Amino acid sequence: MPTATVNGVCLFYEMNGTAGVPLVLVHGSWDSHEAWNGIVLRLAESFHVVTYDRRGHSNSERPAGQGSIHEDVADLAALIEYLGLAPAWIVGNSFGASIVLRLAGKRADLFRGLIGHEPPLFSLLRGDPDLQPFLEQLDHRFRLVVELIASGDHPGGAEQFADTVALGPGAWGAMPPQAQQTLINNAPTFLDEARDPEQLTFDPKWLSTFSKQALLTLGDQSPPLFAPVVEKLAQALPNVEVRTFRGAGHIPHVSHPDAYAEAIIAFARKHTR
Repeated sequence: MPTATVNGVCLFYEMNGTAGVPLVLVHGSWDSHEAWNGIVLRLAESFHVVTYDRRGHSNSERPAGQGSIHEDVADLAALIEYLGLAPAWIVGNSFGASIVLRLAGKRADLFRGLIGHEPPLFSLLRGDPDLQPFLEQLDHRFRLVVELIASGDHPGGAEQFADTVALGPGAWGAMPPQAQQTLINNAPTFLDEARDPEQLTFDPKWLSTFSKQALLTLGDQSPPLFAPVVEKLAQALPNVEVRTFRGAGHIPHVSHPDAYAEAIIAFARKHTR
């Protein structure tokens, strides 16, 4: 297995495609590099594609002690530099998009541009009275997931998260057994993320100096809080486009792989000199 030791942690990664500019895919919580399997080969026709397991996920090392999103951001930067990929197109889904956006505010030199789908930066919505009922409901569901994992019920926590937080009723039952097992195995890392006080925080001002091109995407079937988050982020980015995938939800690379891959390819070609 190809691995890179960065920031004292051994990370598993895979490369596909030898031609074209680098494209790095950053998976969300619970998941692994395999989440991108439905689009990797299509993207590899146009890019040099790198996927990896974030620290604590699947084939990568799970350090002891409380983790932080700052470590994930530092890992992404170090992996890009270790593999000599900069500047790269960097794509993130969900919590992976949160990581990518934080890195954009710190190290724009590593980017050709960024593409992010539905980062769960719900702290941006605090104080909006119209959204408060939705935030309270989300907090309740989130706490149930955390309690289940903390009690040792990793399958129950994974199912609760899939069906009530991220994907919608029945999502867990529709998953292939291998995908279910990945979520179960990575539940302890989600618990660690949930205990990070900065997990969902973000200051849009961090993006004010990111002059590269950005594409923010969302699905029209996703939970309702993602759209206002994307709207606030779009207001902060100097050069941004927003695209909605019809009929898609929180993981378009799984549910609508062809449309999602084509969107990435088209956006990168449009902004590649």
